[in-house]
Amino acid sequence: MVRYLILVVTFVLAVILPAAAQTGDDEAFRNEISYGVNFNSNAGLIGGAFVRSSYFMTEHMYQFGELEIVEVKHPKENRVYSYSTGDSFVYGKQNYLFVIRPHYGRELVLFKKAAESGVQVNAVGAIGPSLGLLIPYYIHYDYGGAGGFDVRTEQYDPQIHRVPENIQGSANMFTGLGEANVNVGLHVKGGLSFEYGRYRESIAGIEVGFMVEAYPKELVIIPQTDNNSVFTSVYLNIYYGSRK
Repeated sequence: MVRYLILVVTFVLAVILPAAAQTGDDEAFRNEISYGVNFNSNAGLIGGAFVRSSYFMTEHMYQFGELEIVEVKHPKENRVYSYSTGDSFVYGKQNYLFVIRPHYGRELVLFKKAAESGVQVNAVGAIGPSLGLLIPYYIHYDYGGAGGFDVRTEQYDPQIHRVPENIQGSANMFTGLGEANVNVGLHVKGGLSFEYGRYRESIAGIEVGFMVEAYPKELVIIPQTDNNSVFTSVYLNIYYGSRK
């Protein structure tokens, strides 16, 4: 794991170092705003969303600031259904994990497109803090047992909610939002973006890459199995934006 972190950090540092003196005559745009959806190997169908603002530096270098919000799921999450209600829940899950990632990065133009059309390929590197929000996962649990009915909404606890058949389903995600536990970490990422569109007009593209994220302690999602303090993922971003 440390070896992967060193490789990604090295790549990021290589990308964010100044490349050359600014050449205003070749400037394509001053500012670009883009937004899109994130898919990654630590999430479900859709990982999250992001917004990015990029600025011209030199002919072959741009800097950007980005804010990304994603959900991180445990690899052993298994959604099941209650026999009595038909509602679904993730058995053994104690917390949601949502991550807010503000980061600063740079894009190095590898293959520049023509002024009116084509595909531009950029190397992307970024680094920033990670705010990991552990939000309690609430379930509806029937304490009545056979013949009784005493359903309570509580955060899942493996020491208390020992009978899977008594779980009636999961509560709304926002039920535990006010009890979120904030964990501060660090992330770095590197990848390639493939950008389509015309200069000074709308643009669209995809970005693929690899991310490493580390926290000072384990973030517990499912308490009865292994949890991590370091997360690695492969990601795909699909974005759309405009320039001026």
